[in-house]
Amino acid sequence: MANMTDNVYLFVPNLIGYARIVLALVSFYFMPTDYVTATWCYLLSGLLDAFDGHAARMLNQGTKFGAMLDQLTDRCATMCLLVVLSCFYPQYMILFQISMIIDIVAHWMHLHSSVMSGSTSHKQIDLAGNPILRHYYTNRKILFTMCAGNELFYCMLYLIYFTPGPIVPLGALSFGLYSMICILCAPIALVKSGIALVQLYAASRKQIKCCNNGAGTPYKKVAIMTETCSGRS
Repeated sequence: MANMTDNVYLFVPNLIGYARIVLALVSFYFMPTDYVTATWCYLLSGLLDAFDGHAARMLNQGTKFGAMLDQLTDRCATMCLLVVLSCFYPQYMILFQISMIIDIVAHWMHLHSSVMSGSTSHKQIDLAGNPILRHYYTNRKILFTMCAGNELFYCMLYLIYFTPGPIVPLGALSFGLYSMICILCAPIALVKSGIALVQLYAASRKQIKCCNNGAGTPYKKVAIMTETCSGRS
């Protein structure tokens, strides 16, 4: 863990996080008109997400501020993309809205319950708890596949609004590459939403358990941890 006297805002993982935010904002600006620039900036912002964690571990610069910055960037980026998709596909707006609700509520409840239980990271879970979440958070291949597949699904939905992508020539069975990737990633996005619901259920049970352990105690713990975080940041 980083030293309290260090300038957390200038830690390398957090600098990468700031770059992700700038790239995401550029992507949002161009989304309605320039799909090439928007897509490259969005994907690059997402790609950098794989580097900030490595930098934090390699340089021993992991902080609660950095973890929260990373989470908020991920959530806001996906939400903004879904807002654009709601405008492009108004007939499916309710589905995008439901997806946003599930994503935000599930992650917020999970983070909040982690703080209440005293966990140092939202990725630290009870290994004896829910087997779905255990495999999701401890198996890097599963976690990467779910996150990448979910983002690719929404990115391809965005792209095929402008173009089906390079055409794969198969005669009567010819198809656009972006359309095919979208179809292949759709089940992954659906499963990830299901995992988010499981996450919400598990977090709710965890929060109720914390409350039952002592009236008012969890909230005192939250206050204490908040003060600690403020001191470190």
